[in-house]
Amino acid sequence: MRWLFGLWLLYQASFGWALSNPFPKMAAAYWLETDGEVVWAKQADQRLPSASLTKMMTALLVLEHPSGSANSVVTVSPAAARETGSRISLQAGQQLTQDALLAATLIASANDACRALADHLAGDQTRFVQRMNARARQLGMTNTHFANACGHDAPQHYASARDLALLAHALMQHPQALALAGQSTRQISTVDGRRSFALNSTNALLGRYPGILGLKTGRTAQAGNCLVAVAQRGTTQVLLVLLKGSDRWWDAVDVLDLAFERAAH
Repeated sequence: MRWLFGLWLLYQASFGWALSNPFPKMAAAYWLETDGEVVWAKQADQRLPSASLTKMMTALLVLEHPSGSANSVVTVSPAAARETGSRISLQAGQQLTQDALLAATLIASANDACRALADHLAGDQTRFVQRMNARARQLGMTNTHFANACGHDAPQHYASARDLALLAHALMQHPQALALAGQSTRQISTVDGRRSFALNSTNALLGRYPGILGLKTGRTAQAGNCLVAVAQRGTTQVLLVLLKGSDRWWDAVDVLDLAFERAAH
């Protein structure tokens, strides 16, 4: 991929413009910005399954809720305990703090923790999804619609790369979110201390890529490999959104490197 960056520099120097899509095979859609400036994009408004990138909206609504706090106690609902896919095996009736469940949602991408937060906040998933879609409209996410709180494949569950960048920016306004999303491991427990859970991040860039801050991974049968990654070196911050990527980890490393190189020129 680095030879493409060399071509990019050559074209820019010779013709004064940048390639809008220098990585055509990297993903079905992507969006990359440096310090808020869009650098490269492909099919940025295409509606695609968003997988667990959805959980960024769930986390945002939790953090924006006026009556919530990190120490608020959440009781795991029966529906949350029945969640499938990525989970930490919560049981109905267990009580954990909001912070612990947010950690499980953003670090381990746990569907049961995510659903517990949604049910606690709105009473059930249906009402929570209504809030998700309302907040998406407020953020200007015009090519996004949610059908569930955690990112399961569904006909009316989709987002665009551009929209997910908007969502990531909104979530990063809450320092707690990025602090949690940047943790490789963590231990949480129920309020009574009877059960503990080891959380391991789904983000392979953490602890490996210089300057990585977070944010969220996703993968389902329909969505393929998805990623929102934020990295910072010095005063330069890069945001990358990949939807339906081919090899998200190696591609993310290459593209982030090239973005930092571009910013340095």
